[in-house]
Amino acid sequence: MSRVSARRWEYKTVRPSRGETKKEAEDPETQLNDHGEDGWELVETIDYTGGGTKFLVFKRPAETVDGASEE
Repeated sequence: MSRVSARRWEYKTVRPSRGETKKEAEDPETQLNDHGEDGWELVETIDYTGGGTKFLVFKRPAETVDGASEE
């Protein structure tokens, strides 16, 4: 596939909110739904070595210069 016809993506990373103990992440359901409504898809989590989620990684098709999504 040539670079001209390859789909382009944009990425976003989000750090999950921590509870009062700062050890456990709070349920990210609302945050996930908000990003999903904006066209973002959760594709990966990046975890701490000892456990727990450090970042949520999202992607969506990149927009072209004219504002249209590449398909």
